[in-house]
Amino acid sequence: MTEEIKDNRNLAYESAANNHSFLTKRNGAQFSSEPNNLTNLHSFKYSGLACNKTIGITPAPNNRGVIVSSRKSKVESYKPAKSIHKVTLSKGTRRSAKSFCNSFTRAGYRPDLRKEALARISAIYQTQRPVKVHARKTGRRHAIKQK
Repeated sequence: MTEEIKDNRNLAYESAANNHSFLTKRNGAQFSSEPNNLTNLHSFKYSGLACNKTIGITPAPNNRGVIVSSRKSKVESYKPAKSIHKVTLSKGTRRSAKSFCNSFTRAGYRPDLRKEALARISAIYQTQRPVKVHARKTGRRHAIKQK
């Protein structure tokens, strides 16, 4: 039974592999903007549509952390809206990464995506940091350079 489901997912991916609305082709590379695709690369491993277990990481509203979404495997296929489980992590980069590792990858839910998910969490938190405003340098040495 599980082999049939696996073959159906492979068939669904292969049939829409070269043309779908999320696909972008640039300079010989293929990218995908589908939801729950961690790396935005067009491949079966990272596909948020073809894989049964997916992980998606998006910024939380008001730049306050990240939202980790995963697909529940026990929900009927005709209820796609109820098959997404979302958790908001807003404790900072290190705590969010630790929480993600404890709840997803160590529990056996797609441990192969751990590195990509941690990179995505870190990148999102990096964009949410406030921009540093440096004081204008004064003094004789800096005044000469400005002329």
